[in-house]
Formats: sequence, C-alpha cells, structure tokens
Amino acid sequence: MITISKRIIGLLLLVFFQARAQSPADRPNILWIVSEDNNTSLIGCYGNPYATTPNIDQFAKESILYKNAFSTAPVCAPSRNTLITGMYPPSLGTEHMRSTYRVPTFVKFFPKYLREAGYYTTNNSKKDYNTTDQLDAWDESSDSATYKKRKTGQPFFAVFNLFVSHESGLHQPLPSLRHDPEKAPIPPYHPRTAEFKHDWAQYYDKVETMDQQFGKLLNELTEAGLAENTIVFYYADNGGVLGRSKRFMYESGLHVPLVVHLPKKYAHLAKAKAGSQTDQLVTFLDFAPTILSLVGIQVPDYMQGQAFLGTQQKPERQYAYGFRGRMDEAIDLSRSVRDKKYRYIRNYLPHKIYGQHLDYLWKAPSIRSWEAEYKAGRLNEIQSRFWQPKPTEELYDVAADPDNIHNLATDPRYAKELLRLRQANEQWLRQSTDVGFIPEAILSKIASQTPLYDYAKQGKYNTTRIIETATLASSRNSADAGEIIRRLADTDPVVRYWAATGCTVLKPASAKASLQKLLSDPEAAVRIAAAEALYQLGEKDEPINVLKHALTDASRPVRLQALSALQTFGKDASSVTDVAKEIITKNPATNPINDFYDVRAAQTLLESINR
Repeated sequence: MITISKRIIGLLLLVFFQARAQSPADRPNILWIVSEDNNTSLIGCYGNPYATTPNIDQFAKESILYKNAFSTAPVCAPSRNTLITGMYPPSLGTEHMRSTYRVPTFVKFFPKYLREAGYYTTNNSKKDYNTTDQLDAWDESSDSATYKKRKTGQPFFAVFNLFVSHESGLHQPLPSLRHDPEKAPIPPYHPRTAEFKHDWAQYYDKVETMDQQFGKLLNELTEAGLAENTIVFYYADNGGVLGRSKRFMYESGLHVPLVVHLPKKYAHLAKAKAGSQTDQLVTFLDFAPTILSLVGIQVPDYMQGQAFLGTQQKPERQYAYGFRGRMDEAIDLSRSVRDKKYRYIRNYLPHKIYGQHLDYLWKAPSIRSWEAEYKAGRLNEIQSRFWQPKPTEELYDVAADPDNIHNLATDPRYAKELLRLRQANEQWLRQSTDVGFIPEAILSKIASQTPLYDYAKQGKYNTTRIIETATLASSRNSADAGEIIRRLADTDPVVRYWAATGCTVLKPASAKASLQKLLSDPEAAVRIAAAEALYQLGEKDEPINVLKHALTDASRPVRLQALSALQTFGKDASSVTDVAKEIITKNPATNPINDFYDVRAAQTLLESINR
C-alpha cells in the first residue's frame, strides 16, 4: 500500500508541475520578425561590411546567431507552408508555387495549438501558406494586427512580416541611392552591368530600411515592458533576391539569417549562450516544433521537424533538405542536401536551363541585362551557365566556395562525399514520401479528390519505382536508355511520364516507336512528355499538333506543361500562335502577384516565336 501510495503521490506531483509549466501565465511571449527575400550575405553580422543593418547587428550581439539556418524552399509560398505546418511540402503535395492544394485534416497550422492553450495569436500580415487557409489559427491577421490588442496578462505569439525587402522593390530603379553602386559586392556569376550594380545597391538600401523597421519593433516591445518576457526570432522567409538566388537551390537562395533572443529567465531553454554563434543545422521544418517546445505544448507526432530550443529539443540534425518545384510559370524539379560543409543538388529536369523565363523575375532590370549580355556573347563561362542546361548533380564546398561556382560533382577527389550526399538525398525522398515527382497535370487531379499526403499513405503512390525512374531519366547515362524505353510501357502513368522525359534528356532514336504510341496516352502529362521527346528526335508535325491540342485542355497545369515544352521550339511552334493568343484572351491576367501562370507562359511563347 505504501508503494502504491508513493506512486500515486508521484503521479499527482508530476501532473501538478506539468500543469504549472503549461500554464499560459508562465509561458513566454513569442515574437517573430520576418524579412522577405534576403540571405545571410546581406546582413552585417554575417560578415558583410557593405551592409547597413545596425539594429540586427546589435541584436545579434545579445542573442544566438545561427550560422547554418535554411529555408526548405528558395521561394516564399512553399517555404511558408513548411513554417506554418511543420511539414515538408513535397510530402504534402504543396511544393509548387501558389498551388493551394489541400493538406490532411489532422495537419493544423501550428498557431492553433498556441491559441487553444490560451495564447493571443496575430499575424501582420503576409500569409502565402500555399494551401487552403485555416483562418482560426489567428486571433487577428491583418495589416493592423498586433499583440497590443490582447487581454491583460495574456501571452502572445505575434508575427510581423517586413515586406520592404521583397524583390518587388527592384522593379522600379530609384533615382538616388544610399549605397554606392560602384562599391556594391557583386558575386562572380553576375556580370558587372550598370543594371546589376544599381539593383544590388538598391537592394542594400531596401535591407537597410528593413533593419530600421526591425529596430522600431524591438523598441515598441521594450517600451511596452515586455522585452524580459518575450523570446524574439529574426529570420528571412527565403534567400534572394537578384537572379540565381531566390528560386534557386544555392546558398544564395536557401541560406537564411536566423537570430534568436531569449531573455535571462528563459536562457535555460537554449544550449547556446546569448551573444554566441552556433553552427547547428536548423531548417524551417524545425520552427513549428521549436515554438511548441518553447511554450510547453507537446509536439505532434506528424510534424517532420525537430525542436532546437525548449524542453523537447532533439539531437542536432545531420542534414538540411531543400526542394525546387514549379516556380510561378517555370516548371522544374530539383532537390538539395546540405551539411555543415557541402551542398549537394540533384536536378531531375537537367535539360531545362536555370534561366527559364519567369515574368516576375524579369521585372528587375538586372536579369534582363544578364540575358542581353549572354545573347551578345559577352559573358565568361561562370556567368554563362545560368543560360545553359543544368548538370545532373552539383556539389559545392560551401566554406571554400560560398558562391557555389565550382561544381565538384565530377572531381574524383570528392567521390566519397558525392556518394554520401547522393544516398542521403535518396533516403530522404523515400522517407518523406516525396510526391513532387508526380507531374502537376496529374497531381492536380489527385488533389481535387484527396490530399496528396493521404493518397501516398494509402499505397497509391509507388515511391520507389517512380523515384528510381526519375533518377534514370535524369542521369544522362546512355547505358540506361534500354530500361527507360521499356518503362514507356509501364502501367503507372507517372513512370511513363518520367520515361518519356528521359527520352528528351537522352534522345535515344530507338525510342521513337514507343513514344509514338504515347501520343494517345490517357494522361495528358504523358502525351506532352512524349511529344517533347519526339520533337527532340527530329519529329515535328505530329508532336506539335499534340501540344497544340493540349493548349485547349480545361486543366491549367496541362496547358502550362505544354507551353513549357513549346517555349523551346522557337519558330517551329508558330502554328500554335492563335491558340496561345486565345489563352491570353480567355484568362486575362488581372492580379499582379497571383495572375494565371499559363497566361504568362503563353506570352513568353509568343515572344519566342516572334524573335
């Protein structure tokens, strides 16, 4: 009886202390200050003397600076999907830019958990979560949302998004600048055109203004008497912002600043000390679990990240994973693995150049000048790569080569590291059940019926065979041609799509007969991929007719895939001119941020035909 009584008393005490630890009155406030589109190289405390960020620099001296923090995607909406769900978008089917496919019902936007626990949750004001919104995650989400509206004594989780550093700030050149364009540090992959010098200097001006806004938010917190009870995160939502940074799988696109301040009363919730720098790897996948860990809420099992602060910290992760899917109207598919020394990139559509035309990116004068210099033949080899087909694999020593211009993937001295990171990528693709290998023309149909995560968990997605086929298709190994051709007859349309794509990459003449059969495949994505491959094998009329018909399909992803293929045909695509014009006429682009991507692609196609 005594033993039983002791156990009961022990359990009661445990419940008592847990209840106390989870009491809203004892929990810290959390403030997120999020800048847009800037990587670590644009912030002074990360080692750039040209940058003017005195407020963030001072904040870092009193906080923990993370040297190895990474967004999962090099663009806002998919990376914000990671932040709000604590899950990996290629697992959810939410990797494509502004696709808004549903997530499973059990996936909550994590502020819901805080709100249910008594927190006042606010977002000011960008969301862009790349899925169906969950309005009940916030007490208020608006341009006027603030923690100042909460009840007396109520803990808060507040997000402030600083839009001033967004890439749109480069669309119009400013007549006068605070930063000298002639002194702007320009990476070696950019030519030193007048436009690049001006855009770089102008963006440093924008970051300086962002820093001032950051400082104002900190001052408001102090003036409200809340600084000693509030844990503050500063980070950027993805890298950027000039060409080859935002949207691309390099350090410039994925390596983000992260500085976290824990007041003295909460210092025990971090292993690192205030004023220190840590090389711990963290990724946006870890942010939601970390916030829950900091405030004493149990991290849900479905979350794929791991807490790096608080009472539920996990051992440091070995790798940070990243992905690139469709970027606006530009179709692509790449994956990346980063450890503390190397970045590995696997390109699954290597025949598509880095510099696919993307209307929003082309609004900056610098990218247009870069393209003009390439066409004029005035670029060196490093600067020209952006306009050429991609290597299948890329490997960079990020310490020795922060600009990622020396690809070590073919250097035998790095064969061991290449193999290790290649295997890490392949393991993660399978572990995370990466559904991003389903072409969007098929994926969108599935998503209209069921969340992609649920679809894959129901055993309807042959992860191993599909990823294996995509790997064969993109490896550029002629020895794989026979197996790729055999898979053109596979029962799975996603496998057939990748086999046809492999024929575009390898161009095996012996595939013609099999590809001809696929021009009448039940799946439009397969027909389009087969038509593109046949065109590369010298066929014209029939493939172009198939693509022309696809432009009239009711599905926007189908139209977009066909337009993407046709953009590489030049004047050979002139017979589709009238149909492309109809896409523009029927779907006028009215929203400058989220207009119809097929309209943009149709405009680009017409320009390529008329050159």
